[in-house]
Amino acid sequence: MQRFIDFHTHAFPDALAARAIRQLLSEAEGVTAYVDGRVSSLIRSMDENHIETSVLCSIATRPKQFEPIFEWSCAIASERIVPFPSVHPADPQAVERIGRIAEAGFKGVKMHPYYQDFCVDDPAVLPLYEAICGHGLMLTLHTGFDIAFGRVEKASPRQIAAVLRQFPTLRLITTHLGGWQQWDDVERYLIGHSVYMETSWSLEYLPPEQARRMLLNHPAEYLLFGSDSPWTDQGQSIKAIESLNLPQDRLNRLFYDNARRLLG
Repeated sequence: MQRFIDFHTHAFPDALAARAIRQLLSEAEGVTAYVDGRVSSLIRSMDENHIETSVLCSIATRPKQFEPIFEWSCAIASERIVPFPSVHPADPQAVERIGRIAEAGFKGVKMHPYYQDFCVDDPAVLPLYEAICGHGLMLTLHTGFDIAFGRVEKASPRQIAAVLRQFPTLRLITTHLGGWQQWDDVERYLIGHSVYMETSWSLEYLPPEQARRMLLNHPAEYLLFGSDSPWTDQGQSIKAIESLNLPQDRLNRLFYDNARRLLG
């Protein structure tokens, strides 16, 4: 039986979930929430779709959000839910926060260039990458454009490639198959290189032949399954990948093996 780990999900504290979902939906036209944003609802979706573990990505949209996100992440961590806390690049203590995340036993950090207003190749952000590498953490990074923002390049495949040249040991997970709505450049700059790509919010927008080509041409050990729940249905995300008729060994790595190796 196929096993699954979802490397890209979101949820919020119960008291904030409804408000957070409403606000985010208001910012992104045409987006749907398939669950209500609570951890319990995410786990119910996981159970329905035979997903063993989900990586839960938080985003600190202001520096002062580090502490509540960190404390909540500590409270919800389990075998089923693996939180990636968030640091804000404008936080004067951002580098020290990375050390605290590592000391607490977390596996990675989530950053979002649009919601946190930075460019991934900005020299001011480089000390954060150095700290993430030094502490052996992963970095899940929103890449490509974002549906809720104007088309200003903040995390393009070209910019990602430049960061990786400077930080070849950075365990970088690029979301949305390397760069949302910039997939031609993903094929030009990233496919075939040592960078992790997860599949969320990509197959719905790509011609099936291009999606299949990308997933076949990228190293199998660098592919990960992601849904971006609650913004997509986890079960439908699985079916979209299965419809591409990839080789079973590649599916095993994408859906489960690579994630299990990364999460230990």
